[in-house]
Amino acid sequence: MLGLFAGVVFTLIGAAFVVGLVVADARGSRLRVVAKPAASMCFLAAAVAVGALDSAYGAWVFVALVLSAIGDVALLGSATPAFLLGLGSFLLGHVAYTVGFAVRGLDVGWVFAAAALLAVPLMVVLRWLLPHAESMRGPVIAYAAVISAMVAAAAGTFGFDVDARILIGALAFYVSDLAVARDRFVTPGPTNRLWGLPLYYAAQFLLAWSAAT
Repeated sequence: MLGLFAGVVFTLIGAAFVVGLVVADARGSRLRVVAKPAASMCFLAAAVAVGALDSAYGAWVFVALVLSAIGDVALLGSATPAFLLGLGSFLLGHVAYTVGFAVRGLDVGWVFAAAALLAVPLMVVLRWLLPHAESMRGPVIAYAAVISAMVAAAAGTFGFDVDARILIGALAFYVSDLAVARDRFVTPGPTNRLWGLPLYYAAQFLLAWSAAT
């Protein structure tokens, strides 16, 4: 019970940092370099508090969260190497989530149905992004494929063990990445992060809580 209470506290603190991050980003304040890592540390702390490290599924979720936090810090920079580091870290994070979902259990029918449904937005997103991606076309294709696989796996786990936090978290992560892609490749601006950042952190906290024991 104490762990769950601590998880709630870290979640609320994280939400406050996310609000601060969005405000700092909109104002162009350098406080974003403090608020973003702090918000990410909160989803790590929440995962530990609710017992993520006490199960195989939770351990994989924690690995994914750590990789995501590394990606968050990398994306504070705007240079191409920093972006590629962040992209690679998040890609590995999605792999870790996918393994975790498989460990928890998969309904194969749900996986294939979700993969078929996701094929359409995958093609639409790639047609939208690739003309703007230039030298990063390969990494963009790889990332889009891996995050789609992660969502399909999340659907499979939802079909096996109905836990809405997993499916909603995975879908929220997927949609939040559209804001990152739009900001990087299509139309840069704070509006992308205004909705993308809260959705991303909501996804991470939902997935962290899905590991509660």
